[in-house]
Amino acid sequence: MKVERDLHMSRGDGEDSYASNSRLQEKSILKTRSVLHNAVAAAHASSLSSSGGAMVVADLGCSSGPNTLLVVSEVLGAVADRREDLAMAAAGCSQPPATHVQFFLNDLPGNDFNLVFQSVELFKKLAVKDKGDALPPYYVAGLPGSFYTRLFPDRCVHLFHSSYCLMWRSKVPDELAGGAVLNEGNMYIWETTPPAVVALYRRQFQEDFSLFLRLRHRELVSGGQMVLAFLGRKNKDVLRGEVSYMWGLLGQALQSLVKEGRVEKEKLDSFNLPFYAPSVDEVRDVIRQSQAFDVTHIQLFESNWDPHDDMEDDGDLVLDGVQSGVNVAKSIRAVHYRKNGLCRDPRFLPRTKTRALGKENVCREQLSANTSRRQLTGSLWACLSAGNRSRRSGPFCRELRSAKNARRQNGPLP
Repeated sequence: MKVERDLHMSRGDGEDSYASNSRLQEKSILKTRSVLHNAVAAAHASSLSSSGGAMVVADLGCSSGPNTLLVVSEVLGAVADRREDLAMAAAGCSQPPATHVQFFLNDLPGNDFNLVFQSVELFKKLAVKDKGDALPPYYVAGLPGSFYTRLFPDRCVHLFHSSYCLMWRSKVPDELAGGAVLNEGNMYIWETTPPAVVALYRRQFQEDFSLFLRLRHRELVSGGQMVLAFLGRKNKDVLRGEVSYMWGLLGQALQSLVKEGRVEKEKLDSFNLPFYAPSVDEVRDVIRQSQAFDVTHIQLFESNWDPHDDMEDDGDLVLDGVQSGVNVAKSIRAVHYRKNGLCRDPRFLPRTKTRALGKENVCREQLSANTSRRQLTGSLWACLSAGNRSRRSGPFCRELRSAKNARRQNGPLP
């Protein structure tokens, strides 16, 4: 199995697409908004001193749909605010030069880059309408490829952003992909997973994240920044993480399909996700061992698996278990992953998840990290936030969502 070929988000902007079912990811981006703005300010200062005012920003694992352009929107807004602050500080002096921003939108080759580029044209019109003369000059380019490989020359990127991606591994551990049945009936770590299999997943995470840090360290300019957010867990025991609970439920759904004769047992037993949700301590350990970055702050935040559940308390109340299950199922279905012909049943998944979520309100933990490159040798500034309250997107990103919904209902926009 090759991750670059078999893993991608569901394409297009239809009802079952990732673009229409990525509100969880939107919440994650907005939860780290203040961290991103601080990182942009630091990266902007670095760009003024190192590259004649041009700032290079890379969004790793950009996917497609409004969230891709939400990141672009937030960065442009932060750059505009930064320039205004500099102008006020230099009252009576000449206006600071406009910073040109070059965006590279990166994802695996199977990503729907066509939808991204189609959305950019509409985004540009709405951005000009919203920001006017304050909008800095910017350029957007696609960059297909795995972020577990080199993507840029040395010392050329000022800001890396990645949200909801780094829990995906570069591959399934070799021992699991070799054909031996080591995790029978499971697609990820679950209650019956042997300790040896847990160790394989953990080792794959350590190798992948270490590689990611080494690559980005070489590509960042001195004083460059990284903002990272990805699924994690608050419990040190990986068998007790809520992410494991979710994949365990999905594994039970597939086992039911095996009993019905709709999926071969051999295919389920050989099906393993290239995934690992680390704890905060595991993230700290890898960063410390890399000796390329220093962590100054890490924070964990929680939100409900149901992307449309915006309740601000931490209770386990589910107002509508059936609808909540359907909402979660749509989010899972937006991820396309294929191996040996093993596919999801589009009708069975919502039914199974609904029964489980009607009993328990499942939350997920996310790790969010804002990092800066150590001067000369590198420095990592990491920050993780907590809470369950989502913020709304900027005005022209909201308008972009509305315009895309209108296009689906009424045909192409004039």
